[in-house]
Order: sequence, then structure tokens, then C-alpha cells
Amino acid sequence: MSYSILIVDDSLPMRSVIKRTFKAAGYGKSQFHEAANGKVALELMHNNWIDIVITDYNMPVMDGLAFIKKIKKDDLLKDIPVVVISTEGNDTRIKEFMDCGALGYITKPFTPEIIRDLITGILGEVSYDEDSDNSDEDFDF
Repeated sequence: MSYSILIVDDSLPMRSVIKRTFKAAGYGKSQFHEAANGKVALELMHNNWIDIVITDYNMPVMDGLAFIKKIKKDDLLKDIPVVVISTEGNDTRIKEFMDCGALGYITKPFTPEIIRDLITGILGEVSYDEDSDNSDEDFDF
């Protein structure tokens, strides 16, 4: 099954790493959208079907926490699942995101298995395909 996945991170290289990790986790047929901050992501969400949002916390213009709060107040977007991927892994920060409506929190570094397990719990089973990059490469992002 393929999904429409929105990756929100101000770092272009990190967005590429996240996308590559999703593909390695079995989501190779998914459509990927990218935004450098929450403000751009909200505009993108209003113009595209999005199944799940993956967001960073630290971003200019609108950070991940403000972004999630805006999503949850928007009747059109509030049911879209949000997962945070961040270097900030303290319990207080994680609780803050979960209290605002995030369904998951992944601390960098992460692996395809971590992505697959969390996203499968949120969206359902991933179906592997011949086009997925499921090689034996070591991932540690």
C-alpha cells in the first residue's frame, strides 16, 4: 500500500535521509511531499491529500510544536496523524508533543525498523514491493 507522506524539516539533507529511510522500511511506492517549516507545510496540506505528517521540532518560521497545534485546530486537518522525528529526546519535550496530538516520537538516530514499526502501528501493514530499497545497508541516522 502506498501513502502520501509529508516530511517537514528545515534541513534538505535530513528530509532526504527520512525519505530514503521510509523507502528502506517498505514505503517505496508512497508519494512524498516536503516542506522546510510548518507554515509551508500547512499550505501544502490544504492543497494535497496527506495520509501522515513527519515533522521536526526545531525549524524557522513555525516550529514543529506550533505546527502540530495549528493542525489540531483545523477541522480539515486535525485527524491526520503526526509523528515527530527530532534530536530533542527528553521526556518533557516528548510529553509536550504527545499532549498536543502527536501519535509518535522518534529520536535521531533512527533505523528503517523503527520507522516501519511506528508507522505500521499508525497506518497499518506495510506491503513490500520489488521497487523498495530493502538492501542490507546499515542505516543509523
